[in-house]
Amino acid sequence: MDSLNSLLDGFGTALTPINLLWAAIGVLLGTAIGVLPGIGPAMAVALLLPVTYGLEPTGAFIMFAGIYYGAMFGGSTTSILLNTPGESAAVVAAIEGNPMAKAGRGAQALAAAAIGHFAGGMIGTILLVALAPTVASLAVDIGAPDYFAIMVLAFIAVTSVLGSSRVRGAASLLIGLTIGLVGLDQMTGQQRLTFGSLQLADGIDVVIVAVGLFAIGEALWVAAHLRRAVAEPIPVGRPWLGKADVKRTWKSWLRGPLIGFPFGAIPAGGAEIPTFLSYVTEKRLSKHKEEFGKGAIEGVAGPESAASASAAGTLVSMLTLGLPTTAVAAVMLAAFQQYGIQPGPLLFEREPDLVWGLIASLFVGMVLLLLLNLPLAPLWAKLLRIPRPYLYAGILFFAAVGAYAVGGEALDLVILLVIGLIGFGMRRYGLPALPAVIGVILGPAAEQQLRRALQISDGGAVGLFNTPFSVTVYAVIVILLAWPWLKKVVLRGRRNVSA
Repeated sequence: MDSLNSLLDGFGTALTPINLLWAAIGVLLGTAIGVLPGIGPAMAVALLLPVTYGLEPTGAFIMFAGIYYGAMFGGSTTSILLNTPGESAAVVAAIEGNPMAKAGRGAQALAAAAIGHFAGGMIGTILLVALAPTVASLAVDIGAPDYFAIMVLAFIAVTSVLGSSRVRGAASLLIGLTIGLVGLDQMTGQQRLTFGSLQLADGIDVVIVAVGLFAIGEALWVAAHLRRAVAEPIPVGRPWLGKADVKRTWKSWLRGPLIGFPFGAIPAGGAEIPTFLSYVTEKRLSKHKEEFGKGAIEGVAGPESAASASAAGTLVSMLTLGLPTTAVAAVMLAAFQQYGIQPGPLLFEREPDLVWGLIASLFVGMVLLLLLNLPLAPLWAKLLRIPRPYLYAGILFFAAVGAYAVGGEALDLVILLVIGLIGFGMRRYGLPALPAVIGVILGPAAEQQLRRALQISDGGAVGLFNTPFSVTVYAVIVILLAWPWLKKVVLRGRRNVSA
């Protein structure tokens, strides 16, 4: 009841004209920034930190939250329409969203993503209000073996369901893990795969990898096949979801937050893992499995809902523990410290107006985001009417600008081209790009948690599965790996019985 009363007071703060203005500016800026490959929400918030120093803290954080949610939707827009993720959380949206766009259903994919973000954000923020203390206490108890088990689950899940075979999925994951090794060893400080280059000491940014594999790889693949086929503009299609689409997606919108919110609250990869797991779940539960990989709308709705809910989960750990679980949360934590505010258990007592105003603004921002982007879905989809040679030339330009903006180094452009050529080769031999991106994102973190778990157990392998949580996760992994074999055995048994 106290939380409800505090939230109502927060709406009084969030609905003042000036704070509504900051929320609208944040959503608009976030959507525009998310559309540009490489310039994600973390960079946007970081760039605006000096600008907002003169603002009142509540208004500044309301705008930051609007940027966070807006950028997640903007990233999925280009991911769906152009197969170019604006940020890493939008990578999964390209798997089903881009084939939908190519089939003339780009507007439907964007509408499913917009409603998914709205549903996921709303449910996630409600859970933030209701469960913040409980989820935060659970996150504190999770140790290195548990984190490593979660990441292994993500690796197995993504290689099991994507691509034409598990071998190809594992090969793609291995490419990503290798790229993730580039840089300094986090524990010993030794250089790995840097070839003596100081610029590579910090590793290769995941945005460059995602943009290179998806955008550059796609552009090169299209360029290589333009002579064989006439490059006609892709049809846009109807602007709204039909009854059949809603019937297929409403359960996905509701399932996504149940996966996204808990993962957002623990430092295990941000929105990336829950979007992958949501995609896996939707593929397992769908009655239209034959459409996956060709444009299944559930594969857009579920992951996008999970991504938005994970953003609310991220705020749980940051506000109650001062623990940033994503890059955006880390930058927002720096912003709190800039204003002389320390997030933690006492924040809700010392700064109730700021905290509850921020949480209430999330509800307001979700409504603004839906009102802004749902009517604009057909307009965004008209990007596909541009002839493909001009369209992909623009993609190459913005991909290069985004990659250069990440670190400001000319070497980043060379790396982008090399990774783009790798992406082209992966398309040529049927390797899915997503496991490679997963390997880059989670590989270094998985290695670090593995080494921590082994250090705690003095090198004993038992240290990797000495908690109930990790044992449970490994049991799920075994089931996932054995499921195709078990399915064949069950089907064979049924045939023998019927015969």
